[in-house]
Amino acid sequence: MPPKAKAAGKGRAPAKRKLAEEFPPGEVLTDTGKKAWKLGAPIGQGGFGLIYLADENSAKSVGADARYVIKVEPSENGPLFSELKFYMRAAKPDLIQSWMKSNKLKNLGVPRYWGSGLHERGGKRYRFMVIDRLGTDLQKKFEEYGRRFPRKLVLQLGLRLLDILEYIHDHEYVHADIKASNLMLSHSDPNQIFLVDYGLAYRYSPDGILKEYKEDPKRCHDGTIEFTSIDAHKGASPSRRSDLEILSYCMVQWLCGRLPWEDKLQDPIYVRDSKIKCQENISQFMTKCFSQDKPDEIQKFMEEVKSLGYQDKPPYEKLRSILQAGLKTIQAKDDGKLEFTPINGAISPPAKVSTHSPCSSGAEREQAWWKAKLKSRRSSTLNKELPPVKLYRRPSQTSESQTKISAIFSPSL
Repeated sequence: MPPKAKAAGKGRAPAKRKLAEEFPPGEVLTDTGKKAWKLGAPIGQGGFGLIYLADENSAKSVGADARYVIKVEPSENGPLFSELKFYMRAAKPDLIQSWMKSNKLKNLGVPRYWGSGLHERGGKRYRFMVIDRLGTDLQKKFEEYGRRFPRKLVLQLGLRLLDILEYIHDHEYVHADIKASNLMLSHSDPNQIFLVDYGLAYRYSPDGILKEYKEDPKRCHDGTIEFTSIDAHKGASPSRRSDLEILSYCMVQWLCGRLPWEDKLQDPIYVRDSKIKCQENISQFMTKCFSQDKPDEIQKFMEEVKSLGYQDKPPYEKLRSILQAGLKTIQAKDDGKLEFTPINGAISPPAKVSTHSPCSSGAEREQAWWKAKLKSRRSSTLNKELPPVKLYRRPSQTSESQTKISAIFSPSL
């Protein structure tokens, strides 16, 4: 977690982080490995930094086909530094490639880390990080298709996320903030999904030593309120079982449209107690969520996760077999194709609305798209620097300046 700014005096608000100065296209940044990267157009703004299209330094300018993005923030800020620690330890290309080979996987949805460093301009220092460029996020798809996904798609997403979680867990981290807005499709392949935004990632097992369960009242309710785990509600650090509990809530929401506690997200105690009741009687919870066609595999998945201890290693293969059995129940198979289609009772996708004039450039279209995205995007994690009364506001009530944008996003052109 990024360090909190200290108040200058009693009753004063925390000091504001500085916004990054916008660099002109063509600016060259050199990482710690002495590799040069050229910036393209800025395509978005994260919490307190900017996101640029980028490519390896060359004579040509960076165009719309750029393969990378670079996140930049003033060096005294903290959000990017927190995320950078995860990427440097667990997301180097050779680590990911080695894991894929040993586990016989064609794809693994963890963005690759390509470099980072410090950059000076105008007497100021900036931190930057280079990672893969990705496409649209799953929350946008969820809204477009009437806030419900087909059962086959949900089970496939669950399988892909089990692969991702097993990888990051094996590399000593848990994610702690799984949700549709932190899942992004590949920029080049619509059948690949990536888990992004590691701002809340927690090193649960540094050097193989498991952290013990300990409740801290100052950490209560960390994460995204509708999905966060019971452990997090109680102020305990996230664990492997926390990630899987969060995933189970996501799958239920994607299937039925909403979780029972979404009517009172401004009340974290109510949400926590609702989740505790859910875990006490998962069958009753499923009946409440699904009036008919109850997905038995999701109930079995949740019961398996419920049986885990705080420090237990999850039975990833058993959990996969549960979701695979669900696919067989509906006479489907994991064919690797993520099909976003309307289902009975869901709203059909709205007609696409242009956000640019016919003569606008690719960079202008991407910037216009981002402006629309910033206005409509759901809130991400709870902002701990705000007074308690503002911590649990519903996403639609959250101001643009409080909205945390996944920082490797770029829309498909």
